[in-house]
Amino acid sequence: MKKLILYTATIILTFIGFYAFGQNDELKGYKIEGDTVVFTFDALEYSKFTQEYTGQVVDFNDLDIENVVVSGEFNLWSRDNWRMKKIGNHTYQLRKSIHDFTDEFSWEFKYVINNAYWAEPSKKDPNIAKATKNGMRMHGVYNLKMYTAYPSENGNASFKLKGFKNAKKVILAGSFNKWDENLFKMNKTEYGWELTLQMKPDIYQYRYIVDGQWMEDPDNPYKTRNEFDEFNSVINIKEYTTFKLRGYTNAQKVVLAGSFNNWDEHELVMRKMDYGWKYVIPLSGGKHHYKFIVDGEWMVDPNNSVKEYDGEGHINSVCMVK
Repeated sequence: MKKLILYTATIILTFIGFYAFGQNDELKGYKIEGDTVVFTFDALEYSKFTQEYTGQVVDFNDLDIENVVVSGEFNLWSRDNWRMKKIGNHTYQLRKSIHDFTDEFSWEFKYVINNAYWAEPSKKDPNIAKATKNGMRMHGVYNLKMYTAYPSENGNASFKLKGFKNAKKVILAGSFNKWDENLFKMNKTEYGWELTLQMKPDIYQYRYIVDGQWMEDPDNPYKTRNEFDEFNSVINIKEYTTFKLRGYTNAQKVVLAGSFNNWDEHELVMRKMDYGWKYVIPLSGGKHHYKFIVDGEWMVDPNNSVKEYDGEGHINSVCMVK
């Protein structure tokens, strides 16, 4: 059995392709703020619009914009469901929860004007992909791409490779970008190479590609053997998660126990607050079962309606970290 060891990067979550993204490249059409995806359409950034049914191409000055819709793989390319709000003379915006999207790494999308005209991105935009129809690439037609992992100076995971100062190019590839060999271009620094990403909480595997040569992270002791009988480095992105038990202010001691600490009855002693009890703990992405122990008595979270049976017939409260 393969042994999996975790490299933990504990963070507070405020929760790309043939183009290599550097640290300062600005992705077009969207950004992620906390747990919200903010889609922004600025008509002045587009020069061509294609009529869906006729293929007619019109210029910006010839198009009277009545409405703008976000259309993509995440909503089955709907032409009318994700309608944007006008926030400026030529600017429209739509805010969606990150939880409205699946755990896929990337989605292609585009903006639709008046439910009929597709706004055409430029091939110079960093986050583009060639559009396809019936499995065939369409010449000169592009979609925008949205990614759950992306370069950000304020991101929650910093990757650093010391040395290799004579290398011409270093790429970061991993399970968070489907092992893309071109996507995440690292930045050269005084000590070597560096790239900071914003990533969803989860356990990821990764490697560096130095001038075409794959290698594990020499400074990360946590790794797992891969199918090539080599090693992938492993990083565990966590999110600080707050557990609260309201009331029970007369209790002497309240403990948080769950699948994240092997149901230890003594380790996570909660802090007494005016409203009750509180404990903050970094957790990996995924589902976690938990209970409170109030003066020795086990109980589910009375303020959390999400509960599940475990394998032994007990009912536990459920916390999802995404």
